[in-house]
Amino acid sequence: MTFVDHLSELRRRLIKSVIAVVIGMAVSAWYIDDIVAFVTSPAGTLYVMRPAEAFLIYMKLALWSGAVLASPILFYQFWAFLLPAFTTHEKKILALFVPASVLLFLGGLAFSFAVVLPQSLHFLMTFTTAEVQPLWSLEGYLDFAILMVLPFGVIFNMPLLLVALAKMGLVSSEQLKQVRKYVIVLSFIVAAIITPTTDMVSQSLLAVPIIVLYEFSLAFIRYILRK
Repeated sequence: MTFVDHLSELRRRLIKSVIAVVIGMAVSAWYIDDIVAFVTSPAGTLYVMRPAEAFLIYMKLALWSGAVLASPILFYQFWAFLLPAFTTHEKKILALFVPASVLLFLGGLAFSFAVVLPQSLHFLMTFTTAEVQPLWSLEGYLDFAILMVLPFGVIFNMPLLLVALAKMGLVSSEQLKQVRKYVIVLSFIVAAIITPTTDMVSQSLLAVPIIVLYEFSLAFIRYILRK
């Protein structure tokens, strides 16, 4: 494929992805009350500070929920865009990447929502006293929750991305081994940047999975793919 062909293919994939997100957003908007109740359950009572805040935040949450619902389509479009770089045999193996990507993405979201988010909220609550009580807004909480949860879904797909790069001959197990120490340091730096708290426990809950997934990817590429 020429460069122009790749751009045309990318445009088609993006259009299909946007349509999938819009459809997912419409479905999410139908069940928005249940979604809001579920997402805000760790925080308890929340407040709106502006007249239109609740509506705008509901639409934002519907958009993010729509993206989650559309994740199978989004991952399919992403991996399908890479298909020209693979051989016919490798394309058959790549068919496993879509369900694996979805499972890892949802697994990352579930892990963050069930473990990391409550831990972060608990840390922030330790700063309250009898004189200083939290008055969290719906907008502030949801922005915080999105920053805590979504990165895990993306990061949990790191093994698949590294495996794909190895199959394309762009990385090898030896190269990954050489940069291991940098990845460990970078994992904690990324965790400190992404995690909207200064809690070392919450940051470690993001950094440690990155390191574990990296080591798993390295072992898989070295012993299974033998690259």
